[in-house]
Amino acid sequence: MSSLDQKASSSATTERVKASLRKRYAAEKRFKLYGIVAISASIAFLFLLMGSIISKGLPAFSQTYVNLNVSLSAEQLDIDPTATDSELRRANFSGVIKQAMRDRFPDVSKRRDKKALYSLISTGAEYDLYDRIVADRSLIGQNVNLWLIADDELSAIVKSKSDLSAPDSIVTRLTDQQVGWAKNLQDAGDVDVRFNRTFFVNGDSREPELAGIKAALMGSAFTLLITFTLSFPIAVASAIYLEEFAPQNRWTDIVEVNINNLAAVPSIVFGLLGLAVFINFFHLPRSAPIVGGIVLSLMTLPTIIISSRAALKAVPPSIREAARGLGASPLQVVTHHVLPLAMPGILTGTIIGLAQALGETAPLLMIGMVAFIVDIPTSVTDAATVLPVQVFLWADSPERAFLEKTSAAIMVLLVFLILMNAIAVMLRKRFERRW
Repeated sequence: MSSLDQKASSSATTERVKASLRKRYAAEKRFKLYGIVAISASIAFLFLLMGSIISKGLPAFSQTYVNLNVSLSAEQLDIDPTATDSELRRANFSGVIKQAMRDRFPDVSKRRDKKALYSLISTGAEYDLYDRIVADRSLIGQNVNLWLIADDELSAIVKSKSDLSAPDSIVTRLTDQQVGWAKNLQDAGDVDVRFNRTFFVNGDSREPELAGIKAALMGSAFTLLITFTLSFPIAVASAIYLEEFAPQNRWTDIVEVNINNLAAVPSIVFGLLGLAVFINFFHLPRSAPIVGGIVLSLMTLPTIIISSRAALKAVPPSIREAARGLGASPLQVVTHHVLPLAMPGILTGTIIGLAQALGETAPLLMIGMVAFIVDIPTSVTDAATVLPVQVFLWADSPERAFLEKTSAAIMVLLVFLILMNAIAVMLRKRFERRW
């Protein structure tokens, strides 16, 4: 073959190689582009979801109040001025509030119109008035200007900054006449929007403006306390035994396989187990944090065991060998050397497992923690619900105001989940050692 033919053949080979490289580089660029597009889409959907939740939930952190001049004479309250706190509960608080509304709108005379007028004020205003008089008995016999909680429908249109002078443009269950009264109050400066303290200090309620998350928060706290108390020591002890002391045979292999399988079991199965065993067999109180904590601890155990074993395995064998060389017993090797070094990883896995338990709903629905809870639970045996179940209950309510309560409760739940995961990351960064 002549040199000219060799050069032509070499040039053709070079071109084929270059074409192949161009295709490969183009494929790599496309693959990177697909990854960037996927990540961008995920972030966009995340921001869309968070934006929707925040925009709907922010109004729940504010509450609308109406200013009225209320006559608190003993005659109208139908009480003795020296009445005890228990006797005060029977006072005619509803009557004095209605009288204040009639005094504010003296032209309202028909019974149906009066009923519509009274509905602008929340039924919870009576309890608020009782608390104020108990705190300050000198109010009895006076005419005082009080800011009372507005009904949820009035609160919704005020917080949405709707034009009350155009009732036809407002989406509300209030009549045009009620909107007109609200416009009158607003023009007189007798309507105000303030921070909604009720949302954080009240339990659940049928009235959206009175509903709060404190009962659900306390229920979640008690449930997580039981979950941690049961799952952490059992899971860590199991991980230490399996990783440090258990012989490698068929039985330990079966145990390890079952632990891995339990980590993938749907959470509702644990709820069925709790219903059948702890409630129906052991007769533990239904809808109580103690049962919810036991069920969630069973669900969390595999997660903590797996993460704890990974943390123990990450400790270099040289640590164990050095301890044994100094005459330490197997138990001393684990407790004095291996476990302290593995503890950051164990705690990280535990916090992540508890964060998962905090967001669980299905197993708790099965054991009855879906009850309507008004009173704040004070122990692990009191009837309670948890924050995710409270979200579920409010999302199923027909009142429009519960939509913002649902989103606000989700925001609170996300804050706790983010905090727990942030603590896990901080512990890992603070105490992690790279070998």
